[in-house]
Amino acid sequence: MRWFRKDRPPEVWEADIHPEGDIEAAQRIREICVSVVAIAERMAGLHGRKAEAEKATEGERYQAAIKCALELAKQMADDAMRDVSVSQIIQLCVKANHLKTARVLLRAIQSEKIKDELIAESLVLIDQDAAN
Repeated sequence: MRWFRKDRPPEVWEADIHPEGDIEAAQRIREICVSVVAIAERMAGLHGRKAEAEKATEGERYQAAIKCALELAKQMADDAMRDVSVSQIIQLCVKANHLKTARVLLRAIQSEKIKDELIAESLVLIDQDAAN
């Protein structure tokens, strides 16, 4: 039956949109991060055997979104806008308990103010960062 076989709409990060400037790229990164928050929180809360299959599926979606957001951030010319966008990605990584990725991205931020704000918000970032 064709009625039940509906095509799912593309995710925000799957759309083939190429932002023309830093402002559009920053908006797109924000949209991606907002749409992936639920996935990140679900991944962080999953435990047990039954959760492994769902974690794999959700993990693929999460990784695709992060990859897209990082590619957009990499193309940004304005350092301040890029730092803010990367900080949004870091917050998403912390929600998903991907602390290794969050700590690596924290080193990419040039603004000390933004770094300090992120560390104050998420104290788990300071543990490994202080050791380096």
